[in-house]
Amino acid sequence: MSTGQVISPEPSASSKEFRDSMAALAATACVVTCECDGQRLGRTVTAVFSLAVDPPSLLISIREDSELAATVRRAVGLSFTMLSQTQRPVAEAFAGHLAPAVRFDVGEWSAWPSGQPRLHGALACMDCALVDEMKVGGHSLFVVSPTKIDLDVASAPLVWHDRGFNLVRPL
Repeated sequence: MSTGQVISPEPSASSKEFRDSMAALAATACVVTCECDGQRLGRTVTAVFSLAVDPPSLLISIREDSELAATVRRAVGLSFTMLSQTQRPVAEAFAGHLAPAVRFDVGEWSAWPSGQPRLHGALACMDCALVDEMKVGGHSLFVVSPTKIDLDVASAPLVWHDRGFNLVRPL
């Protein structure tokens, strides 16, 4: 039963307990990229949620104080990519293993008509318009709506699980 009132209980679980439990949650490794005023940025993310089918929308969590979040706000859009299992080097580059200036040297990139970066060979790549933003803790939750989609249903996803990149294996 919903009363419409938001209840904020005192947290009883520690941040470490929460991080450790979330390590068991498998997710497709994704990359969020954005270009605005000649500046290209991107980051590997797993905090993504399919919000609705009608209208198509995603919820993507990005650190509020990051340069990427600020660029997404200015561009009023982003590119969202679900990585295939052959794109581990891309995931690692955008996870911070490479400096931001050379991350786009990994993988085959072009641009959507909107100007947002477009990664080829991915499971799915979407050009997205920014719809809304909410702030929770130190993160911005961006609601975006895909305007164009490249989809490769023959690909298998690269998965983030137990603090590492993993390949999907058949049962």
